[in-house]
Amino acid sequence: MNVDDVAQTATRLLAAYEAGSPTHPVIADHPDATVIDAYAIQQAQVEEWARRGDLVRGHKVGLASRAIQRQMNVDQPDFGHLTQSMFHLEHDPIPATTYLQPRIEPEVAFVLGRPLEGPGVTIADAVRAVEFVLPALEIVDSRISDWKISIVDTIADNASSGGVILGSRPVPLAELDLRLVGCTLHRNGELVETGAGGAVLGSPLNSLVWLANTVGPLGVTLEPGHVVLPGSMTKAIPMAPGDTVVTTIAGLGTVTAVLGSEADTERGQAA
Repeated sequence: MNVDDVAQTATRLLAAYEAGSPTHPVIADHPDATVIDAYAIQQAQVEEWARRGDLVRGHKVGLASRAIQRQMNVDQPDFGHLTQSMFHLEHDPIPATTYLQPRIEPEVAFVLGRPLEGPGVTIADAVRAVEFVLPALEIVDSRISDWKISIVDTIADNASSGGVILGSRPVPLAELDLRLVGCTLHRNGELVETGAGGAVLGSPLNSLVWLANTVGPLGVTLEPGHVVLPGSMTKAIPMAPGDTVVTTIAGLGTVTAVLGSEADTERGQAA
């Protein structure tokens, strides 16, 4: 893809956010697009958000578990950016119109106390950089119609980023073996998924290392205070207006996400 193709595709995806209507796959227009092209499209959108004041507050690793890779029909992880507008308070209803095709995943969230700059980051470096860990729910969303995505499409679409809900009880990393922590995922009181930290590249810490070493050559440093979501411990489940989703992660506690009902949205618009 040339520079104009990248800019036009980024503009189309940005328009899908703003119009609240999904668009066709990137590869439909550019079947030869590469992963490098896709990250260039992603970066163009991130730069536009920053220009508007929506600054980067962290990163996410997507497609980090075999379950998610099978679900999305891809064979490698990817990464995206988390901006300040993506963070929501738990229990506080999120307007239903925020998302187009939301799904939700349970994750361990790293909050960094030191910078991580790859390449060459090791597990030891990653452990030293983590200030504390929180339970988290990530809302993933796609600006591509019907989630018909290739690896190029999801990367271009900021790794299908949507929203982040963090728990409020920080836990030191030394108190956890992230390979072994288990989680449950309930939607409207019904158990729908279970998983464990080992599903995320063997350990969520491996995912943090992968991210630092992948973004480092691109000139990106993972900054102190930023949040890193290393990937889901289960398959992503659909989330509809009015749903309440709760994950419980052993040693970390619970976090709750509420997607407002359509009636809530209508009342808000009327007000």
